[in-house]
Amino acid sequence: MGFSSSSRRSRVASVLQLCLCMLLCRVQGGSSHGQPLEEGINTLVPAPSCSARDSLDKDFHPDCWDQPTKTITAKRDPSSYELYIVYLGEVKHGHPNHVVASHHDMLTTLLGSKEESMASVAYNYKHGFSGFAAMLTPEQAKQLAEVPEVISVEKNKIHTTATTRSWDFLGLNYQMTSTSNGLLKGSKYGEDVIIGVVDTGIWPESRSFSDEGYGPIPSRWKGKCQLGPDWGSNNCSRKIIGARFYTAGVSDVLLKMDTLSPRDNNGHGTHCASTSAGSIVEAASFNGLAEGVARGGAPRARIAVYKSGWGSGSFSIASVLAAIDDAIHDGVDVLSLSITGEEQLAFGALHAVQKGITVVYIAGNDGPRPQTVVNISPWVITVAASKVDRSFPTVITLGNKQQIVGQSLYYQAKNSSGSSFAGLLVGAGCTADRLNGTDVRGIILFCLPLKDDAGTPVSTFDYASQYVRSGGGCGLIFAQYTTDLLTMTASVACQGIACVLVDLDTGEKIRKYGGVAGSSAVAKIEPAHIVAGKEIPGPKVAAFSSRGPSRHYPDIIKPDIAAPGANILAAVGNSYEFKDGTSMAAPHVSGIVALLKAEHPHWSPAAIKSAIMTTARVTDNRGMPILAEGLPRKIADPFDYGGGNINPTGAADPGLVYDIDPRDYNKFFRCTIVRRTNASCDATMLPAYHLNLPSIAVSELRRPITVWRTVTNVGEADSVYHAEVQCPAGVMMEVEPTVLVFNATDRVHSFKVKLAPMWRLQGDYTFGSITWRKDQKTVRIPVAARMTIQDFYADVA
Repeated sequence: MGFSSSSRRSRVASVLQLCLCMLLCRVQGGSSHGQPLEEGINTLVPAPSCSARDSLDKDFHPDCWDQPTKTITAKRDPSSYELYIVYLGEVKHGHPNHVVASHHDMLTTLLGSKEESMASVAYNYKHGFSGFAAMLTPEQAKQLAEVPEVISVEKNKIHTTATTRSWDFLGLNYQMTSTSNGLLKGSKYGEDVIIGVVDTGIWPESRSFSDEGYGPIPSRWKGKCQLGPDWGSNNCSRKIIGARFYTAGVSDVLLKMDTLSPRDNNGHGTHCASTSAGSIVEAASFNGLAEGVARGGAPRARIAVYKSGWGSGSFSIASVLAAIDDAIHDGVDVLSLSITGEEQLAFGALHAVQKGITVVYIAGNDGPRPQTVVNISPWVITVAASKVDRSFPTVITLGNKQQIVGQSLYYQAKNSSGSSFAGLLVGAGCTADRLNGTDVRGIILFCLPLKDDAGTPVSTFDYASQYVRSGGGCGLIFAQYTTDLLTMTASVACQGIACVLVDLDTGEKIRKYGGVAGSSAVAKIEPAHIVAGKEIPGPKVAAFSSRGPSRHYPDIIKPDIAAPGANILAAVGNSYEFKDGTSMAAPHVSGIVALLKAEHPHWSPAAIKSAIMTTARVTDNRGMPILAEGLPRKIADPFDYGGGNINPTGAADPGLVYDIDPRDYNKFFRCTIVRRTNASCDATMLPAYHLNLPSIAVSELRRPITVWRTVTNVGEADSVYHAEVQCPAGVMMEVEPTVLVFNATDRVHSFKVKLAPMWRLQGDYTFGSITWRKDQKTVRIPVAARMTIQDFYADVA
């Protein structure tokens, strides 16, 4: 049953009156928080009770119509209304208010009244691109999709989130920047570059966000500091220069787990922000482990916070798009998003890139399975996770004096009496069925993995650790294949007990000892210690890091690059904690992008991406090929790490870049991602491998093809580069010309790449590379090709 017209008008009139009163209060200075932090630069905006954004006051928090919408649709049968994202393309009106008016005109025609239109809208996208998110029925969404100006209508989705050593490992040691050509020194530590972090918020009191010694906020900044119940005017600073939050499309259950402000009660956003741009903090550690200097990649960069993740880390895509739209308006230089978004965020990121903003996304945490990579748009940088040269060995001594070395983040409290022997109970799979009623008081439980019906090991670590802790046990030794998720040994369930991971070979030795010793088996677990440097091979691609090829766009190599993402120490609340994931890898790249942006302010997002990919390393710290952890370990390929593991110093001076006019992406976006007959599209569009990307992928190589690439010299004016070609197995590949000569007038050259299958074969991907070399400088791009003879061939038998 729907509202009557009179009751609906009454409801909307009440909302309008409330919002107008709040607006007048702000204009008259009625709020004690209404003074700007810096005149004309950073406006503090109190969080409104209704979130009117566009219709009355463009400075309100962007959820004005969230509450009215819920009220109205509840009486209309809420089950028939859902949040839809409507994309209209480029902004076609000069003033944002005019853009909003055009949205409401469109909806008024559909819904029958201006009141209905205004009540249905959660967000108006009006700065970087045009569109809106609105509560609609499926039938209304279908009708709206038929409007000629509408490019796409998609139902809103909910997605989730996916240090002291890592920066030294990457060659960015802030204490060793005396040389004139150091990236940190050359970029002034990323000074005044603005990184927009779209995440779960931020914890402003952390030492990592100190603004001591910072100058005025850049005058180009147009963002806001939005207030909330636990976020006051003093929480924005010269370091955290802006903070907003977004709630539309997020369930009330998640919102009640959090606070309606930019404050991070999850820890994920704070960890990411401090990794990318945290200030320098001496003597940071996790309970004494990994003690050292914590800092972000660009420690003098400014941070703008866009809280779109709530509760345990759930993101409404409609809210993330609103954050991207605001970030474009506010003036960020880099956008860092440690979330998955797939196609629904593609157009928002595209418009940001076309405004000169480099967008960095995660590859996902569903590895080592192939075809799991996410965020696969060619205009963004998609980041895989790697491991650094550091481990946390933990010695286990058995009752027969045999010593086993596992890994953990186990530490002992300062008043602890030290380690001692305890009874060792050897179990098989530590599932609820197997452990039912088992007495673990005062003992160490050892678990071997079970296998499901398909023979896949079943992980029961979470349950086993909780069982031991709640049952009064003193430790857990868990055998498993490599997952690179060591941080679970420091989870809530492990606090107060020793949780140690061992590999399956080591686990077999413990099992045999337990079988011989029986009920008299004992073990002792020592606290973890740190080993770092050349004794530990690194980098490696982490087992959990999602792998290519892309299921949707196999003619584009994804991920683009790998960066540290395993056992990363960074700020969480007022302390420092380890976290794993491509969520931790992406802010490493965001920080490096900020440094490159500071040193090369005129480089385009495509040039920055090219510099990062073409200078990446494909060998470890001893010159051996980088390995990819998984089932089993293997030599990494471009579907594991893209161009390789990031090399910040090399990226600062890449020699040549593969640049792209951002307008070239439009063909790919409108014709490939959005298949609509009424969207402008070049019918002669070439396959995606013709984009001037710093990589080449041909997913269906049936006959000889020619692919062109263009390079721009950003190094010494007079330079000569020679081509080095490594052919993918089974593929003939030639480059013409093989020599490129640059001077002051000829800075741009094109070359063609000919690829031809050697056999008529339904094959698999093989890999090669094209490298342009000048003395010791190399500019390398990966190449992937798959020979095919049939369409839609299922390689699963």
